[in-house]
Amino acid sequence: MNSFEIGDRLVGPGEPTFVIAEAGSNHNGDLDTAKELIDVAADAGADAVKFQTFRAEDLYVEESGEVEYLDDDRSIYDIIESMEMPYEWIPELHDYCLDREIQFMSTPFDERSAEELAEYVPAWKVASYTSSHIPFLRHLADTDKPIIMSTGAHEIDEVSESVSTLLEAGVEGLALLQCVAAYPTPLSEINVRVVETLQEEFGALSGLSDHTLDPVTAPSAAVALGASVVEKHFTLDKSMEGPDHEFALEPDELDTMVSGIRDTEAALGTGEKRVSEVEQELHDKARRAIHAIEDIAAGEELTEENLRVLRPGEKQSGLHPKLFDELVGATATRDIGSGKGLTWEDIDRN
Repeated sequence: MNSFEIGDRLVGPGEPTFVIAEAGSNHNGDLDTAKELIDVAADAGADAVKFQTFRAEDLYVEESGEVEYLDDDRSIYDIIESMEMPYEWIPELHDYCLDREIQFMSTPFDERSAEELAEYVPAWKVASYTSSHIPFLRHLADTDKPIIMSTGAHEIDEVSESVSTLLEAGVEGLALLQCVAAYPTPLSEINVRVVETLQEEFGALSGLSDHTLDPVTAPSAAVALGASVVEKHFTLDKSMEGPDHEFALEPDELDTMVSGIRDTEAALGTGEKRVSEVEQELHDKARRAIHAIEDIAAGEELTEENLRVLRPGEKQSGLHPKLFDELVGATATRDIGSGKGLTWEDIDRN
């Protein structure tokens, strides 16, 4: 799993999870709303804010009919056309992100949109439904940018074909995201363990593109399983007009998600088993050791009656409990007061 850079951020094992706040088309065609979304993402501590760039004529056949899950009487073609982000916004949004110290990203859905974005994005995000568009993958690979690819609505063999295409085309930075193409996705269907499957199957970085309503559970679980990237839709207000608002996080929920991811990273730690600094007091005072439980005179035999394995508290800790049987029957070399932790200097072992 090779690390790669997105702007000034290294993405990969041992690095903080790269958090993408997915604004998508939740700008509703208003540039000020788009900028407000950038503000929300930056304030939440996301690493990138991502929009979507497409043209309906490059995405759907005109007589495409309706899509049931959107609960909209218009054809999907008309809906998509109404959601198009103007190309002239791209440099302005990029510069606004730069001012807010957050990476600007946008998912291209066609070659024309990719060309418009190429100068302004540090990496490509490939949407699930585009991940088997092999000619388009080759087009993106030719730009020498890292690629983050969602895998929703695809079988593992199809993902394998797409990965092979990208690797054969010379892509060096690649992350694969578990995704379920349901809006929203029930928690019982998100199947976060696929994050591990993608790592094991392809040796690539992996992550999660999450469409559940819960801001913490699936993202934090993905991080615990080794996700390098987490992406989630957000909006200014779930009640806004448009197909992607209802299942998106509101600003306070986005804050909660990013905090949950960072808290999970902190809780996971380094994996090194050691005595930590915060344990040191109880390491010294609560670990049991061999202590005298009555006064023992010099020359007196040590027995099971005058020794016990106890916590030392404020006293100096004695020898390790595993030595108890070895000490029984030995002779005290000097007077030992009740409560004292035994040391080798207290004992004649001959």
